[in-house]
Amino acid sequence: MKYPDFFDAIPRIVLRDPLAEFLGAADGGLIEYSYLDAVKLAGHSCPTVASAFCLTRRAMRALYGDALPERGGLSVSFSASVADGVTGVTANVVSMLTGAAGEGGFKGIAGSFERRSLLSFNAGIPSDIRYTRRDGHGEVDAAAHLSQVPADPELRPLMQRCLSGVADANERQRFAALWQDRVRRILLDHGDDAAVFRVHRSA
Repeated sequence: MKYPDFFDAIPRIVLRDPLAEFLGAADGGLIEYSYLDAVKLAGHSCPTVASAFCLTRRAMRALYGDALPERGGLSVSFSASVADGVTGVTANVVSMLTGAAGEGGFKGIAGSFERRSLLSFNAGIPSDIRYTRRDGHGEVDAAAHLSQVPADPELRPLMQRCLSGVADANERQRFAALWQDRVRRILLDHGDDAAVFRVHRSA
């Protein structure tokens, strides 16, 4: 699979999954997720997938500090419904990284390792997403403000030409390059920008 070079420069998420350790899927339960993993899950790379990956990484850092985050150790709530806007796409990436799942999630083994019902929507929270440690050691509210990283002015007219089927090969290539350049800027130039990715302890 050939993909943009900048994918490899995006910081990865390393965590421990007790279920993976218990079942022998990963030595010590250690799992590493790259941005490319999120792209494969979604089937594409876009600002939404990028923001879900980055917000979750920042939320885990806020909740666990220098310790390894625990996959399956978080519940995640969204203020919007799953069908609202890009919430469903965001939730898929968040679920992959945190292990939190809805009613169709893993039911557990003899009362341990349950992952279902840890992902919820239409929550009465002041921000877009709330990540809560199940061990009671804190929760954070998070939101991405991608308008702070505007697209190139060429992008919209090029998209319209591509979608209408009148763009030539050079225009389609230019559109794709500009699209991924915005993703690159979001993740690499603004990955630690508090004006773009706002993560704070909930009240």
